[in-house]
Amino acid sequence: MKNQKNFYIDGAWVAPSAPSDFDVINPSTEEVCATISLGSEADTNAAVAAARASFDEWSQTSKEERIALLKTLSEVYNDRAEEMAQAISLEMGAPQDLARAQQVGAGSWHLGGFLKALESFEFDRMFTKTEATLYEPIGVCALITPWNWPMNQIVLKAIPALATGCTAVLKPSEIAPLSGILFADFIHEAGFPKGVFNMVNGDGPGVGSQLSAHPEVDMVSFTGSSRAGKLISVAAAETLKRVSLELGGKGANIIFADANEKAVSQGVVRCFRNTGQSCNAPTRMLVEASRYEQAVEQAIEMANKTVVGPASEEGKHIGPLVSAAQFEKVQGLIQQGIDEGARLVAGGVGRPENLNRGYYCRPTVFADVTPDMEIYKQEIFGPVLSIMPFEDEAHAIELANDTPYGLTNYIQTEDQEKRRRVARRVRSGMVETNGSGFAQGSPFGGYKQSGNGREGGVFGLEEFLEVKAVSAWDS
Repeated sequence: MKNQKNFYIDGAWVAPSAPSDFDVINPSTEEVCATISLGSEADTNAAVAAARASFDEWSQTSKEERIALLKTLSEVYNDRAEEMAQAISLEMGAPQDLARAQQVGAGSWHLGGFLKALESFEFDRMFTKTEATLYEPIGVCALITPWNWPMNQIVLKAIPALATGCTAVLKPSEIAPLSGILFADFIHEAGFPKGVFNMVNGDGPGVGSQLSAHPEVDMVSFTGSSRAGKLISVAAAETLKRVSLELGGKGANIIFADANEKAVSQGVVRCFRNTGQSCNAPTRMLVEASRYEQAVEQAIEMANKTVVGPASEEGKHIGPLVSAAQFEKVQGLIQQGIDEGARLVAGGVGRPENLNRGYYCRPTVFADVTPDMEIYKQEIFGPVLSIMPFEDEAHAIELANDTPYGLTNYIQTEDQEKRRRVARRVRSGMVETNGSGFAQGSPFGGYKQSGNGREGGVFGLEEFLEVKAVSAWDS
């Protein structure tokens, strides 16, 4: 891939001001697959300055002009989808099928949703017969994205920022930066004006912190850990810039006795998808007592059927964890679950027997998990499922809400009224019921320490807008 060591600033690929190499590791092999540069404060300042200089002109473009450019970008994205799939597979270990269909597919899905929302979005609205309400771009936006769903998160931030007339500086994860570099190349090929979109690679303490505290940045949109989200909020507070956060989760999958017979197996698959590296994964399976032991047996069967292998291979399997640090974290928490007395029924510590190199983790299931255990509390971010029984509806709601997070909960029951009651009671930004996915443009985001703000569709557009009231607009 070209421009691995360069940054995209003011419409051109430029060399870093003070080169600082950083090796990107292929998690399937533990070998270096690319070398990027980590930006310095001078690089951050240059990118922000380019975004600031282009803001006045870009913010005054018409909605139609922006739609035309975004449609061109969508064509470029789709034409080069295989390049993107291979970049994501290499950098973060997504198997080929997952990389193409879901990792890359998430980007095109959200881009299409934003285009639909933008086409009908009214930036100028009459509040009364004479007073207007204007929705205007907030300004220069810092977009700080994670490694687990690279295109999903870059598109959910960059597209609404540009669509609303904002300018942007993207800092992709340094662990999985190749997709971000490629996306910047897509932007360039689509013909966006110089300075409207900029990209600087770097780590959180470096470029991430510099963007968060930068006086010329009007908004930070961040996806990542709750710990990092708190640090960004503190850094941004000095300039009172807007901060939008999409953080961790510890989703409960509530399975009532009358749930579909496939509810458990589907819950296991959903938990292990992307090797468990999803903030909205249903990692706590709560099962009504009368069905509990049967559910444990079904989960064991599904875990034992789950194939683990290299990202380069085709087929329905899960790949490695993203890094050595993530591997050690997950292994430590599995061991802690054993030490604290949870009943290990599948998987466990170590790599699968057929793999001795790469950050591979055994698909793991714990039964009889209790609220005092760390595996109940912590977001593990690996293929690890915790199962526990509940006695009745009230108990299920109590367990589901017993977490500082509130991103996604899941409900499985054929009783529609019960499903609606429980959906109202669980404290999360999203509730998926009976395996039915969300529509294009649906609001993505959470309660409590899962963050604030919403991404996707019209909700995502509104995140990047200020609201202005003007009297006597039409007198």
